[in-house]
Amino acid sequence: MIRINLLGNPKPKGKKGPAVTMPSFEVGELGGPLVQAAAVLLIAGALNAGYWYKLDTESKAIEIKTRVAEQKNRELADIKVRYLERQRQADSYKRRVDVIDQLRANQAGPVNLMSTIGDTINSTDAVWLNSMLDQGNSVAIDGIALSSDAVANLISNLQKTGYFRNIEIKESFQDDAVKDMQAFQFSLTCEKAKS
Repeated sequence: MIRINLLGNPKPKGKKGPAVTMPSFEVGELGGPLVQAAAVLLIAGALNAGYWYKLDTESKAIEIKTRVAEQKNRELADIKVRYLERQRQADSYKRRVDVIDQLRANQAGPVNLMSTIGDTINSTDAVWLNSMLDQGNSVAIDGIALSSDAVANLISNLQKTGYFRNIEIKESFQDDAVKDMQAFQFSLTCEKAKS
């Protein structure tokens, strides 16, 4: 049992006189099981409330970050759509330019062929062409030469141009119709080199 002096005055020792008694009260044991259980529940409730508050704050922060991320995602989706549209336009433009370049190359192909053969024939002595036929990957050439050496020189000069890969002579014979001089009719097949 605990006694508490509420007045705070100590009892005089050794003096005789009327004895004054002060009121006092008794407090039972403070560590009873009911008080301890209530204290544990109060502390657990406070910790639980604090933890809930922390989780609630984190939840709100995550919710705000999610909204910001979704907004950014929508903006990026719009940018992606515009990028893909421009990419399709660029691809379409590139295909058009490639077709135009291919048409120009095909248009210049016969001009290059005629120029190459014309220059080669002009640089070869004693050779004349009767006909030339472009057959896609090859060219057929018919002509007249004053000697078989002139035909051989023509074949050599055609190979030197680099425009042709294989040059084969189909036939070469002396033309009996020409009586004043010696003349050889010839036919060549020239395979075009890959460019």
